[in-house]
Amino acid sequence: MTSFKPLYLKKHEERRIVAEHLWIYSNEIDPKFTPLKNFTAGDLVEIKAYNHKTLGIGYINPHNLLCARILSREVCAIDQDFFRARIMRALSLRERLFASPYYRLVFSEGDFLPGLIIDRFRDIFISQLNTAGITRFKEIIISVLQTQFAPRAIVIKNSGTACALEGVPQGAEVVYGSLPELIAVEENGINFVCDVLHGQKTGWFFDQRANRWRILQYVKNQRVLDVFSYVGAFGVAAAAHGAKQVMCIDSSKSALNLVRKNAELNQVVSAVTTYEEDAMLALKTLHENKELFEVIILDPPAFIKKQKDLNSGRDAYWRLHELALKILAPQGILCTTSCSLHFSQDLLLDAVRRAALGAKCDLRVLEQLHQAQDHPVHPAIPETNYLKGFILN
Repeated sequence: MTSFKPLYLKKHEERRIVAEHLWIYSNEIDPKFTPLKNFTAGDLVEIKAYNHKTLGIGYINPHNLLCARILSREVCAIDQDFFRARIMRALSLRERLFASPYYRLVFSEGDFLPGLIIDRFRDIFISQLNTAGITRFKEIIISVLQTQFAPRAIVIKNSGTACALEGVPQGAEVVYGSLPELIAVEENGINFVCDVLHGQKTGWFFDQRANRWRILQYVKNQRVLDVFSYVGAFGVAAAAHGAKQVMCIDSSKSALNLVRKNAELNQVVSAVTTYEEDAMLALKTLHENKELFEVIILDPPAFIKKQKDLNSGRDAYWRLHELALKILAPQGILCTTSCSLHFSQDLLLDAVRRAALGAKCDLRVLEQLHQAQDHPVHPAIPETNYLKGFILN
């Protein structure tokens, strides 16, 4: 059995944990019994209430405000069998949901493995180890993937603010097998390629799968604008489902090169054009040129990464939507999403409302959008419920 250092909480600070939350903050820890200076980043801990009752097993990073995360409610070995059981439980859900093996296999707290992300592209696995605690199990995670899936390649790709705060080394590394320059993705019956080493995050955004499917019923014979298109997951899919013309806007030349590759792959080259430019500037230019689109898709990056950015981010969402609505054809369809954790569904809808006033148009909500099923929401952790959106007319 693995040995665990005790980690005591202050009196009454166990209430969130008893209610099934998995996170512990540094100000909830009792420094008299367990000073944070006695721990190193990644230590396994047995979390205890002030009355010595065990609340679970987890790992700690004493240098962070979000100090500890729970791996198990029961005292058990945190070993290869533990990770195999959790990963296979996650696999069981995905195999019920998806006919083809392209999905987020492990979604961190949503799959009871805090700090771990694994995306599956058939026999290629891209993992993010976002915490010092989960990083200590790197070799075990690789071994589980090797024995359970016989992969062609395994990549560890860490980046972003969370990794920096945790002191996790950033970068992309092929830790097993051989990785082709571009890898295949199959989604909603459409084939794509993406670049997992140099592309954003793990190379593909599986969380938008269901939303990309929903918008397809609106695109036939329509002129479609895909803003922040990345590699064309929305736009190329729209062309493949009968859109008469699709324009993909992105500021990344490499992303737009993949839009063109994906258009060619799906034999819709004649229907797809690309526009390399900052999204706001592109929308202004299209308005000046009196362009109109029957369907506009807005899938921006997170404008609000911290709570303190809420006001400026809210204004950015408002400006983006007003610019888009000025080039939306009468009775057109607007599909908009936000992955900003601190920007709620209500705030997004209010930004759209304000934008509609500025653009002098009427809108109504047809559908509410959410992250796909391979990004399950932990009911006690609202932070796992981050993607929201609307289809409006």
